[in-house]
Amino acid sequence: MIVNYADHSANERTFLAWVRTAIAVVGFGVAATRLGPDPVSGWSEALLLMSGAVVILIAFLRLRRVRARISASAMLEDDALAADGLLMALIVALFGMLAAFALHVG
Repeated sequence: MIVNYADHSANERTFLAWVRTAIAVVGFGVAATRLGPDPVSGWSEALLLMSGAVVILIAFLRLRRVRARISASAMLEDDALAADGLLMALIVALFGMLAAFALHVG
């Protein structure tokens, strides 16, 4: 049995939830830009895709850090608030970009 298996699997599920959220927001945003009658510049789609990639990258870095902390033998303080706050801010920014696209297309 893997030591701290429940903690490691919960960490991976959290990472996958961040990835699913980023993919859903990016996919919905790209679909919204293509549904409008006017052609939209490629910059808007590129920025949306890069924003989603940044969210996934930060989530991956958080996954690795939490994995190392779970495997550490010493008891450590929980200081993940900064990374979690940054991820939430990026998701809010993605939704803001999505709203801007919807206003632009609509």
